[in-house]
Amino acid sequence: MGKIILTGDRPTGRLHLGHYVGSLRRRVELQNSGEFEKIFIMIADAQALTDNADNPEKVRQNVIEVALDYLSAGLDPERSTLFVQSQVPQLCELAFYYMNLVTVQRLQRNPTVKAEIQLRGFSENTAEGDTTQRQGIPAGFFTYPISQAADITAFGATTVPAGEDQEPMIEQTREIVHKFNSTYGPTLVEPEILLPDNAACMRLPGTDGKAKMSKSLGNCIYLSDTADEVKKKVMGMYTDPDHLRVEDPGKVEGNTVFTYLDAFCRPEHFAAYLPEYASLDELKAHYRRGGLGDVKVKRLLIAVLNEVLDPIRERRRHYEARIGEVYAMLEEGSRKAREAAAATLDDVREAMKINYFDDKELIAAQTQAFAEKIKNQE
Repeated sequence: MGKIILTGDRPTGRLHLGHYVGSLRRRVELQNSGEFEKIFIMIADAQALTDNADNPEKVRQNVIEVALDYLSAGLDPERSTLFVQSQVPQLCELAFYYMNLVTVQRLQRNPTVKAEIQLRGFSENTAEGDTTQRQGIPAGFFTYPISQAADITAFGATTVPAGEDQEPMIEQTREIVHKFNSTYGPTLVEPEILLPDNAACMRLPGTDGKAKMSKSLGNCIYLSDTADEVKKKVMGMYTDPDHLRVEDPGKVEGNTVFTYLDAFCRPEHFAAYLPEYASLDELKAHYRRGGLGDVKVKRLLIAVLNEVLDPIRERRRHYEARIGEVYAMLEEGSRKAREAAAATLDDVREAMKINYFDDKELIAAQTQAFAEKIKNQE
C-alpha cells in the first residue's frame, strides 16, 4: 500500500502565515515530491459549524476563501484531492461508530480539546449574568478528536502533516484505530504525524508575541494580505520590550521578529536585502551586543515576507477571476473523496458485521436454518 496524506483546515477565516509554515507549505512540497500515492486536503466546514452554529454564513463564505488560499499557495487539484467535509456523508457514519470506542473521560483529557475549549470561551459552569464565556460545550465540538479520526481513517491516511498542537489529536486517532482493529479485526490504517522540520514553524507566534497566531485573537498576517498590510503589521510587531535604544543589547529569544526570520529567512535574502550581513546568525549576534535597531530588522522581515507572498497573491488574483471553476474543482474533489470514503466504510461495516444485505452467506445460512426449523416443526 502506498503512502497517503490527509490534512485540512476549518473555514472560519482566511488562512494565515501560521497555517502556511505549520502545514500548508509542507503540503505543497510533499505534493510536488511525488512521494505520496494520494493526497487529500479537506476544508472542514462540518467541524467549523460545531462552534459556529449560530453563524453558518461565516462558514459558508470562508469555504471559498480557504479554497483560494489552498490554490494560491500552490496546491494543484490535478495532484491533490481538494474537497469539502460536509459533502462526504460517510465521515459522519464512521464518527458515529468510533464514538463507541472512546470514553468521555478520555476526551476530557485531550490537551488540544481543553485548549480549544478555553480559547473559544466555552464553559460548563458559567455564572448567571456572566457574558465573558459561552454557556455549554457543544457535543460536536467536544467529540472533535473522534470526527478527526473518521476524517483520517476514511482515506487510509498514513501521514498527517500538522503542527505540534495537533499531536494529541493524532495520538487519539491511533488509539481509536488500535481499539477498532483489536475489536473487529485488522481494517484501519494507523497514521503518523508529520511535523514541520523547522522548530520556528512548529507554532508561529502572533504578531503580538502571544504563543499562537490565531484568527480569534486578531494577531495574524494572512496569505491574502497586501504588501502594505504586511508592512503595517510587521512594524507593529512585538520585539524585546527592554530594547529601548539602538545601542542597548537585545534579546533574540522570544522576539517575534526573529522567530519569523527563523521561519522564513534564507541565506540569499541577505545578499538581496541586507548585504552588510552574511547570515541570520550574524544579524542576531549584532542585535544581542547592541547597536542594531528594531526598525532595520523589521524592514528585512517585511522584504522577506513580501517575497514569499507575492507569487501567492498573483495566483490568488488568477483564481479570484474564476470562482465558478474553483467551485467545480471542489465539487469534483468531493466526489472523489466520497468514493474513497465509501470503500473504507464498506470495510468497516463488514468488520463490524453490519453489512447485512451484502452478506450473501449470512442470508443463505439463515435461510437454511429457518427452513430446517420449519421442517422440524411439521
